[in-house]
Amino acid sequence: MSAPENTTTSTSIRGRGTRAAAQDDGRAGTRSAGRSPATTIIVTAVLAIVAIYFLVPVYWVIVNASKTTEDLFGTSGFWFGSSFHLFENLGAVLTSRNGIFGRWALNSLIYSGVGSVLATYFAVAGGYALAKYRFRGRNLVFALVLGGVLVPGTATALPLFFLFSSVGLTNTYWSVLIPSLVSPFGLFLARIYAGAAIPDEVLEAGRIDGAGELRIFHALALRQLTPAIVTIVLFQFVGIWNNYFLPLVMLADEKLYPITLGLDNWRAQTDRLPEFYQLTVGGALLSVIPLAILILVLQRFWRGGLTEGSVKG
Repeated sequence: MSAPENTTTSTSIRGRGTRAAAQDDGRAGTRSAGRSPATTIIVTAVLAIVAIYFLVPVYWVIVNASKTTEDLFGTSGFWFGSSFHLFENLGAVLTSRNGIFGRWALNSLIYSGVGSVLATYFAVAGGYALAKYRFRGRNLVFALVLGGVLVPGTATALPLFFLFSSVGLTNTYWSVLIPSLVSPFGLFLARIYAGAAIPDEVLEAGRIDGAGELRIFHALALRQLTPAIVTIVLFQFVGIWNNYFLPLVMLADEKLYPITLGLDNWRAQTDRLPEFYQLTVGGALLSVIPLAILILVLQRFWRGGLTEGSVKG
C-alpha cells in the first residue's frame, strides 16, 4: 500500500506544482509591459497624435515650397498646386540677393556647431565634477545651476546686450557665440547622468594605474557619458539654430544674421513684394534639412551608448 500511496502523493505534488507554475506564468503575463490590448491601443494612439503634431508642419512646408505665389494663396495649404516648382523655388532662395541665404546658413552652422560642441564639453566637465568630486559649496553650485535652468533665455538677452555693448562686442560673432557656450540644462543632465553611469571603482582603478584626473575624465568618463553627450549636443544645436531673440538684439549687420533672423527679414518684406512668400517658405524648408541630418547621424551613437553597458561584463 505504501508504493501506490507514494505514487499518488508525488502525482498530486506534481499537479499542484504545474498549476502553481501556470498561475505564476499567468500573473507574470498580466504584469508584463505592453501585453494589455487597451494599453497598446492607448500608447499607439498617443504616439500617433504626437507624430502628426510634429510632422504636419513639415508636410505643409514641403507642399507649399513647391507652389507658385498664385497657387500658395489660391489652393489648399495641404495639397500641391497646379504645377510643381520646388526646385525652381529652392534655386531662387539660394541665388536671391547674391546668395545671402548661403551666408545666413553658414552663420547658423558656425553659431550652432561651435556653440553646441563647446557648451557640451563645458557642461559635461562641470557635471562630472559636481557628481564625482566632494568639495565645499558643491550643493550651492548645483542649486545655482538649477536656477539657471528656470531662467528663460529671453530674460537675459537685454542684460547681455548692455554688457556686451559696454565692451564693444555687439554686432559681432562673439555676441551670439559667447552666450551659447553656457548650457545650464546640459550641466544638470550631465551631473545626473554621471552620478548614475560612472562607477567610483572605475575612477579609483584609473588613479591606481597612475592616470591623472584629466586623463581619467577624457579616457574613461567620456565613454560612459556618450548618451548624455549626444543629448546635450542635440538640444544645444537645435536651441542655437532656432534662436531668434538673441541675434535680433545683438546683430545689426545683415551679413551676420543666422537663418532665423534672415527668414524673418524676408517675411517682413512680403507686404510690398509677394514673391518673398516663396523665398521664406523655401528657406524654411532648407533650414530643416541640417537638423534632420544631425538627428539621423547622432541617433546611432545614442543607441550605441545606451546599450554599451549591457553587453560588457
